[in-house]
Amino acid sequence: MRHGKKGNKLSRTASHRKALFMNLGCQLITHKRITTTLAKAKALRTYIEPLITKTKNTESKEAIMHNHRIVFSYLNDKAAVKELFTVVAPKVAGRPGGYTRIIKLGARTGDNAEIAMIELVDFNEVYGKGIGTAAEPAKKTRRAGGAKKKAAADTETDSSTQLTTEAPAAEATEDSATEEKA
Repeated sequence: MRHGKKGNKLSRTASHRKALFMNLGCQLITHKRITTTLAKAKALRTYIEPLITKTKNTESKEAIMHNHRIVFSYLNDKAAVKELFTVVAPKVAGRPGGYTRIIKLGARTGDNAEIAMIELVDFNEVYGKGIGTAAEPAKKTRRAGGAKKKAAADTETDSSTQLTTEAPAAEATEDSATEEKA
């Protein structure tokens, strides 16, 4: 039974699991998208998202340096830590969480393992502009506003049809007036 056991052990020892997450995390930060098994992707998400959250806490210079050291202890790669704090952090500053996306790709040939792609959400150009980023805050909409706009559009079309029906009548009266003068 797995009562009180948090996280997937992935059939590895603690040191092997730690090394695996370090390598996968560094590759995810460097390349912004990696392909791995579904179980590893789900476990990596719980490993990497708190690290990305630490990059957003910038109260003071000491706090920034402290967070650098904590993230470095998890990744052990200076280039990945620098990339995380300089490139990734500004893009995810407006996002309250959910920095990664897992997309299932199907089964691997050979061992039939479930394959998935894990990527950083704000770096995907296919899915749109990244709503909620620091550059463009998320737009707040209300459902009730749509009905009001539709009703206003209907009244505008009604008034435009009235104008078009009145216009030929006015032209006809002008034509008859010019005929009477002649």
